[in-house]
Amino acid sequence: MNNPLISVIIPVYNCEKTISIALESIINQTYKNLEIIVVNDASTDNTKKIVEEISKKDTRIKVVDSESDPNRFDKKLNRNVNAGYSARNTGFKYAKGALITFQDADDASFLNRIEIQFNLLEKYNSTHLTLDWINFDEKYLNKKLLSEKFLNNLKILSPNDLYLMSQRSKGFVARISTSLNKITPFHLKRLRIIHRLFFGSYENYPGAGNSPLFKREVTEKVKFRNLKERTWPSFMGRGADKDFNFQVAETFKNSHVCFIPLYMWRVEKKTENYEGEIFTE
Repeated sequence: MNNPLISVIIPVYNCEKTISIALESIINQTYKNLEIIVVNDASTDNTKKIVEEISKKDTRIKVVDSESDPNRFDKKLNRNVNAGYSARNTGFKYAKGALITFQDADDASFLNRIEIQFNLLEKYNSTHLTLDWINFDEKYLNKKLLSEKFLNNLKILSPNDLYLMSQRSKGFVARISTSLNKITPFHLKRLRIIHRLFFGSYENYPGAGNSPLFKREVTEKVKFRNLKERTWPSFMGRGADKDFNFQVAETFKNSHVCFIPLYMWRVEKKTENYEGEIFTE
């Protein structure tokens, strides 16, 4: 492939305080052959205006509007359960790259994230490859990860590892009837007496499941799904990324996870995996 075009899809919804940081971490990637598709998911703040201003300085950026999503809010669960899923599918429609990845609008990537992710995908002849993450920290912004110590002793989950995990995580009902799984309301799936029938082993997709790199062919068979259609939802009613990644692992049987922390996730929970081990340039 040498240096193929990679499409980076960035869904945005009311993230005027963080989108500039997220977008800058992609604009300044060491891998330059990118198209950056920012999908405005019905923002009501200045997010879209900020992105449009930045796009004037970089012709790789395209700003588009997401299709409407009437199922965004689940009244039974009293929470937004479909954040970003339709925006990612909208991004697929505009993506021209041979490969596709994502960046969340409130996170950031080390500047060599996509370069290393692409090199690993090529090395293992993978269809779909995810990395690992660390907690967001401003001190790492606009820096490259010194990756040699990770690459020299790289921990990997193989396609078979991930396929078996997808099957363990697949609820019994989804195994025997996808139709029954779809028509059963999610608030019933979570009931104490029957939830084991719908949720399998509860394993999350490992690593940074929100930023896989995958071949374009994936989008011909796998899309992001709304909550009622997900085979691998989270127990709290989201899990669009989890469902997508397990779909790909099951469908293509050629997914890898490489545990090198190139993604910065702005999340409350802490990862202790790399405490004291992060070096940058």
